[in-house]
Amino acid sequence: MDKIEVKRVDDAYAFVATDSNGNTARMDASVAIGGHNSGIRPMQTILMGLGGCGGVDIISILKKQKQEITEFKMVIEGEREHGKEPALWKEVNIQFYFTGQVDLEKAEKAVALSLNKYCSVAATLRAAGCQISWTVSTN
Repeated sequence: MDKIEVKRVDDAYAFVATDSNGNTARMDASVAIGGHNSGIRPMQTILMGLGGCGGVDIISILKKQKQEITEFKMVIEGEREHGKEPALWKEVNIQFYFTGQVDLEKAEKAVALSLNKYCSVAATLRAAGCQISWTVSTN
């Protein structure tokens, strides 16, 4: 079982989450609701998790296919539901950028396999009604 400790670290809404290996992530709320913008918003951590989960899958798949990736970047944009509590992610778009000797068709297939089959974060978002779309670029 995974274990995460989340501890409040100021007199407002800042928290530090620590995993069982000692890795940390700082979270905070916006100034508009009394936070200090000193960390990632909790809902943004879900998008970061999607990027990390997909990234691990995609790199693993492409390494097995002997693709030479010199640089890999994702830009993830999401829109949450309006006028609802809780406001879930309703749409997420990911732009994947590969540099190196990467075949576009193989990269597209790796992305599709990750986001449609292997990535647990993508599956969790979809189960909550989120639509996930993506584009892939190589050069």
